[in-house]
Amino acid sequence: MADTLTITDNRTGRQYEVPVTDGTIKAMDLRQIKVADGDFGLMTYDPAFMNTASCRSAVTYIDGDRGILEYRGYPIEQLAEQSSYLEVAYLLLNGELPSEEELKQWTWEITHHTLINENVKKVLDGFHYNAHPMGVFISMVSALSTFYPDAKEIFDEQCRLKQIHRLIAKVATIAAFAFRHRIGMPYAYPDNDLGYTGNFLNMMFKTTELKYEPNPTLERALDVLFILHADHEQNCSTNTMRSIGSAHTDPYSAVAGAAAALYGPLHGGANEAVLRMLTEIGSVDHVPEYVKRVKAGEFRLMGFGHRVYKNYDPRARIIKRVADEVFEATGKDPLLKIALELERIALEDDYFVQRKLYPNVDFYSGIIYRAMRFPVDMFPVLFAIARTSGWIAQWVEMLRDPEQKIARPRQVFTGSARRDYVPLAQRGAQGAAKTTGAASTGD
Repeated sequence: MADTLTITDNRTGRQYEVPVTDGTIKAMDLRQIKVADGDFGLMTYDPAFMNTASCRSAVTYIDGDRGILEYRGYPIEQLAEQSSYLEVAYLLLNGELPSEEELKQWTWEITHHTLINENVKKVLDGFHYNAHPMGVFISMVSALSTFYPDAKEIFDEQCRLKQIHRLIAKVATIAAFAFRHRIGMPYAYPDNDLGYTGNFLNMMFKTTELKYEPNPTLERALDVLFILHADHEQNCSTNTMRSIGSAHTDPYSAVAGAAAALYGPLHGGANEAVLRMLTEIGSVDHVPEYVKRVKAGEFRLMGFGHRVYKNYDPRARIIKRVADEVFEATGKDPLLKIALELERIALEDDYFVQRKLYPNVDFYSGIIYRAMRFPVDMFPVLFAIARTSGWIAQWVEMLRDPEQKIARPRQVFTGSARRDYVPLAQRGAQGAAKTTGAASTGD
């Protein structure tokens, strides 16, 4: 039997055969379903993309029910154990792991693009001393498009590759400079002798030493965290990257837009919310009472559950092991005991098990970042550095996809029917009252 869906329109009694491909039907195939010839045709309504595929992608595979995450077919567990962030970035962008020579050249290109134009620093210096690093990061990445006007040549392969090198290299420098601007420290320039994450730690934390030597345990831990955050299918910021990119915008502007989406507390701020929750609990002794209040519906358990995963987030298992290694180097954070007890109770309690509320990647990442001396307001910036390679991989894939057009969703119009303009002198007070009332409820 052919892979089709037979739809009966009970309004008219007509039947329609719609092809099924890869477990989907094309929304445009529904447009043929009409009550009358003048009708627009049937649309789907899916305000949060809960069950809508917006693209075909070969970058990242997720099976949320089984807790599987793969980059280009490689299990995240193997990549986190054996690979490096720059190797994973190459994999995401090129579809295959690099040869030894390819990785050497790729690493060289990234390393030698980490410096930023001195005039970019003038833009940075214009921010107020207490400007949030994420806001600075978004603005600075966007500003790069004015320094590299050739970035608009998005269909020139060599030109596009140059922007990719620049972006992956410079986001780490911009992030570190934003941090040091915030705390009033002089900028620490990149060190080409260091690896990607080691150099980032150098630009963040170097003080008076002539040569910064990153702690190898912390450098490796950050590399693993960057791997875990490198891509995650069609999330909010990736969808934003693709949507902006569909207008053939330069990659700097598109990455800035994606980072702005990541800035939202529902996306990139979850690990900060976990830290606040653990701090509020305050002690292992208070965990049972806190869980009781969560079950009573007073508030949510932060760091548990995920829109996609209905099983233990595979990244959370890896990050829990990383936490043990980090704390051996830095000393135990008192919040870790609270987190472990909270996880233990949640995994045994039927309330959470039935709702499939398992720990996600954010549950332990914030504790690790804090142990590594990253301030809380740097957490979303760290996320953005790591996710840049995934955003760009998705952007390049979108540009090469012949089915993609400029993103332009439809709407279900719920406003007024057609009406005629009423001169100002003839209007009553009702419209003004509505306007005034609406305005009074604003911030």
